[in-house]
Amino acid sequence: MTTILELSEALRGRRISPVELTHECLSRIEQFNPTLNAFITVTADTALQQARRAEEEILRGDWRGPLHGIPIGLKDLIDTAGIPTTAASELYKHRIPTHSADVVLKLEQAGAILLGKQNLHEFAYGGSSMISCFGEVHNPWRPAHITGGSSGGSAAAVAVAMGYGAIGTDTAGSIREPAALCGVVGLKPTYGRVSARGVIPLSESLDHVGPMAKTVADVTVLFQAVATDVDAWSPSSSAPDFLTSWSRPHMDLRVGVPRAYFYDDLDPEVASAVEEALRVLGRFTREMREIEFHPDADRTLQAAEAYAFHAQSVAKTPELYQPETLRRIKTGENVSHADYLQRRAELDTARQDIRKVFETIDVFLSPTTPIPAPSIAELKQNPDLLRPRELLLLRNTRPLNVWALPAVSVSCGFTKAGLPIGLQIAGPPGRDDLVLQVAYLYEQATPWHERTPVL
Repeated sequence: MTTILELSEALRGRRISPVELTHECLSRIEQFNPTLNAFITVTADTALQQARRAEEEILRGDWRGPLHGIPIGLKDLIDTAGIPTTAASELYKHRIPTHSADVVLKLEQAGAILLGKQNLHEFAYGGSSMISCFGEVHNPWRPAHITGGSSGGSAAAVAVAMGYGAIGTDTAGSIREPAALCGVVGLKPTYGRVSARGVIPLSESLDHVGPMAKTVADVTVLFQAVATDVDAWSPSSSAPDFLTSWSRPHMDLRVGVPRAYFYDDLDPEVASAVEEALRVLGRFTREMREIEFHPDADRTLQAAEAYAFHAQSVAKTPELYQPETLRRIKTGENVSHADYLQRRAELDTARQDIRKVFETIDVFLSPTTPIPAPSIAELKQNPDLLRPRELLLLRNTRPLNVWALPAVSVSCGFTKAGLPIGLQIAGPPGRDDLVLQVAYLYEQATPWHERTPVL
């Protein structure tokens, strides 16, 4: 496995060129994408142009930082000027934005190379990446299984190095769930820490934008490149250089374990892997104790905001949506304005109240998903199982969107069938650095991140 940080050092030292690196990624896309269906659009010509420019800049000493010359991908929900942004829907199949999203501009400023746009669950309204007008995404560890969603193409691409990182979105777990199911690292930052301007919304009150990569350090490099300088939730005005302070072998941590709800009805192999992860992290903590949460599973706010965005298109061209996506969008059709305002006020209260939890703990740990990736055949043969399976897979991730907390998923084991298992680490608002540091500590103490799928 080669990491962004290792490649960055080689690029800066001129031991490899951005052009060579980009050709390698494009070759892997050509090799693996027919099986995984992770990319919708591959921008090979543009990527090679960017790579040549990066090479010239590096040769003359104009170094932009650790992403300079690194090939990455974008979830096809993120606007890119002059490049299609489809949301995996017939509705937007030929849509070409004139302006790029804020996150894209930041990546360009950092010198990253865009390989293309990645497949997803249509309009991000699902946790399987099975519903897309471009076809379902396949898990790189077991292609007969789902990747999770909605950022399924991004997770699959990172797992097999069709790009060394990706930017996804997360409304109820859409970065962390596919990261867990595909054996990579995914960060949902504190709400607002990464700008969502120029990203097609699902639910603006819950939408987050964040990075995915093979290691915690690589996710951190991506996060620092795209994090906004103005963040009302953060105690600092800019993203600190987290990595420079991560050499300490021990941390004086108070860790919470929310057994009720987050540990209910776990697959036995998931339960075993997470218990072992708790034991590993227990070596670095001052205290590990059970805590209690009562997450609100109501989805009225998400439904109302999704419908508000799509209402005109649903009225004019409903046939351009996949039938299941249309059904989900229309669940918000009859939410009254008064009910919406009440739910929005409840969200604000929940986000304030959750801060009290961190008076007695620093972070809390849970399985990212209660079960490993289901098979695609099972969900196709039993369509009525799709939404219940998705809701189960997203059960442990969605509360973190409601609470606006930073949370990261890291690999913590594999099932006997070879499917990845994820550990979720969450912390207080604005402490993205802390959850990443704990994740890094765990990752360095375990071998799981060193594994790569063999297709």
